[in-house]
Amino acid sequence: MSSAGIIPYTVTGKNGEIEFRHYPALVLATVDSANDDAGFNLLFAYISGSNRPKEKIPMTAPVITSQKIPMTAPVISDAGTMSFVMPAGTTREETPDPTDSRVRIEVIPERDIAVVRFSGYASSEDVESETSRLLEGLQNNGVVTSGQPFLMRYDSPWTPGFLRRNEVAIEIRR
Repeated sequence: MSSAGIIPYTVTGKNGEIEFRHYPALVLATVDSANDDAGFNLLFAYISGSNRPKEKIPMTAPVITSQKIPMTAPVISDAGTMSFVMPAGTTREETPDPTDSRVRIEVIPERDIAVVRFSGYASSEDVESETSRLLEGLQNNGVVTSGQPFLMRYDSPWTPGFLRRNEVAIEIRR
């Protein structure tokens, strides 16, 4: 993914390690998956031509993953979603339909998010720790959040951990 184009955004502010950004509307190819490899493989097949009209779509960064939050406790779910962002400026109408029903196309309206960046392999422990740091920092500064936190990964699996760019993020209300 390191050679992938990064989706453009505007930095709107910073508070310590928390960066505030504005993103334009985005089109995502998304799968439900409890397994990162399985989700990645489905999405990679989609951008490699498993779509109508068998069109290759450029890889972009970040790859976005999130955990699904169970509706009622004590049900625990490892299921989550993984999404590839379509190239900047792509509309839903321009996005090829998937041939695999497990891949769905979603449109995310423009939004503001708060982000904390970290390096490494983005283990579940790292993600949990960085998410806690992000949410605590936002709460301490009275920033209102919306939805669930998500992970954005920018590099290929072959990139050494110390060179990797990872971010935990959450939508915020301004």
